[in-house]
Amino acid sequence: MQQKRNLFEELKFQLNNGTMTNKLVIINICVFLLIHLLYALEKISGNDIISVFIEKIFTLEATLIGSLSMPWAFVTSIFSHIGLMHIFSNLIFLYFAGNLFERYFNSRMLLLTYLFGGIAGGIGEVISATLLFPNDYHTVLGASGSVMAIFTALAFYSPNTKVFLFGVLPVRLFVLALFFLANDLIGIGNTNDHIAHFAHLGGALFGFLAMQNLNTDKNILSKIDKLLISSRNFLRKKRKRSSGERKVKTDEEYNYEKKNKQDQTDRILDKISKSGYDSLSKKEKDFLFNQSKNE
Repeated sequence: MQQKRNLFEELKFQLNNGTMTNKLVIINICVFLLIHLLYALEKISGNDIISVFIEKIFTLEATLIGSLSMPWAFVTSIFSHIGLMHIFSNLIFLYFAGNLFERYFNSRMLLLTYLFGGIAGGIGEVISATLLFPNDYHTVLGASGSVMAIFTALAFYSPNTKVFLFGVLPVRLFVLALFFLANDLIGIGNTNDHIAHFAHLGGALFGFLAMQNLNTDKNILSKIDKLLISSRNFLRKKRKRSSGERKVKTDEEYNYEKKNKQDQTDRILDKISKSGYDSLSKKEKDFLFNQSKNE
C-alpha cells in the first residue's frame, strides 16, 4: 500500500520530480506567500522599510534608469503577485498552457520560454513607458508576460488545437490568441486598467520567435540554451582554476604535450646510445626517471 505524502512532502516531491509546469506554479505561490508574510511583519512591527524592500526586490520599475539600477527585477517580478485574483488568473492559464506545452516540447524549453518571455515582456514595458509615457511612473509584476509567451508559442505551433473554456465551450488556440492580442492592442494607453499591455505584447513576441526555425541552431531558444551552457562551462572552468584544481586538457593539448615528451625521450635515449648514461645532465636524468614512473 502506497504511503500518502503530507503537504510539505508533496511540495518537495513536485519540486524534485514534478513537471516544470508544477514547479513554476509552486514557485509563484511560494513567492506570493513570502510577499504577504513580509507585509504581515510590516503591520506587526510598524516598519515601513519592509514595503520598500518588497518594491525593490519583487517589482520592476518601468523606467530605463530604474530598471537598469535593479536588473534582477526582470526575473523576480515574473514570479511575483500581490492580488489574489491576479495570481489566480495567471496560474490557471499557466497550469493549462504549461501542461499543453510540455506535451509538445520538453521541460527545459518551457522554462526558457517562461523566463525569457517574461524578461522580454519586462523590456517591452520599460521601453514603451520610457518612450511613450515618460510621465506615467509605474511598476510591473506578475507572470502574465511569461504566460503570454507560452500561450502564443502554442498558438503558432498548433493553432487548430481545441481547448475547452470552462470545460464546456471548444475554442481553437488561434482564436484565443487573437482575442488576447486584440485586447492588449485596444488597451494600449489606458493607464486606468492597471494592466501592463506592453509586457503582454513583449511576451507574445517572444513566444512567436520561439516557434521560428524549430529544431535548428537559428531558433532563439536553441541560441539561448547554447549560450547558457557555454556560460556555465566557462564559470566552472574558472572556478576550478581559481580553486587550484587541475585543468582538464583538450585532446589537442594532450596530444601536443605527449608528442613533445616523446621527442625529448627519443633524444635522451639517442644520447645514451652514443655517449652512455653518465653523459646525461641532471635535468635529463630527472626527466627520464619521471617518464619511467608515469609509464
